[in-house]
Amino acid sequence: MPTPDTIARIDACLALRGGDGWADPFVDLVEATGAVQVMVFSYTSERAACLMSRNFRQTAVGARLSHDYLDGWYRRDPLVAQVRDMAEGTLAQVESADIAPAMSEEYRARFYDRPGLAGKTAVLVAGVRLRLAVYFYWRNGPPAAGDPTIPLLARLALLHFEARSEHAPPAPLAVLSDRERDVCLGILSGKKAELIAADLGIAPSSVVTYRTRAYTKLGISSRGALFALCAA
Repeated sequence: MPTPDTIARIDACLALRGGDGWADPFVDLVEATGAVQVMVFSYTSERAACLMSRNFRQTAVGARLSHDYLDGWYRRDPLVAQVRDMAEGTLAQVESADIAPAMSEEYRARFYDRPGLAGKTAVLVAGVRLRLAVYFYWRNGPPAAGDPTIPLLARLALLHFEARSEHAPPAPLAVLSDRERDVCLGILSGKKAELIAADLGIAPSSVVTYRTRAYTKLGISSRGALFALCAA
């Protein structure tokens, strides 16, 4: 039986789907499963995009893996073809041990061995517009008996990202505060700190502070990394 706290967070995810506040209750639900990292990717016939990346122990790890994965490595992911071909409304849960034989040694080393991640649970879910893979990474392998909330979390992610407006800010920025997001959007539009400060009515030093906080949350350290993370 789910705890009242879990039910409250699920309810918050449903109420906030498509909005900026959704990420907080969702991330809390993921962390409660014991996962050390969660990543959400969407796939079309031409490309892959990162919608969320969060590592609960080493912030930079998630961003680095996301960058590498989108830099062509996703084409070696044995699950990509499967998720692209799924019918609307379907869901599949796959453990990394089940698909390990289909991975190249180089792929497995880069995305599992070197980051120190013992296993990954992939939940593939298909909606009206999107085909998502929600990846849960485990330090010591997935829960022995499984966790029934894992597929539910993938459904919640699908509901949220399908409800987002096409004109909404890049999905990875959803984990930021309003000011941090505004600063990042200013950077993405090519503005310097002084112009961002003038637009927001704050001091240039405050722009630097918000930028630093945002980069820390996103696990990045440069403007180039921000552009790579938010590439649509």
